[in-house]
Amino acid sequence: MREVTLRIESMHCGACVRRVTQALENIGGVEVGEVRIGGARVRAPDDVRESALVAAVERAGYSAFVE
Repeated sequence: MREVTLRIESMHCGACVRRVTQALENIGGVEVGEVRIGGARVRAPDDVRESALVAAVERAGYSAFVE
């Protein structure tokens, strides 16, 4: 497991936070530590690529990149 910090743009409210949290929780093995407006911290298994985390957030409707 490794810790990954994501910067997430276009989040404005609690509903956005819930949507991103759910998107990240849907990735097998990922433990969501904190999601807040502007970013997230997760623990991801070594076999989960950072690009998969970014893609999940983008499918939820937000721009994201690894810090």
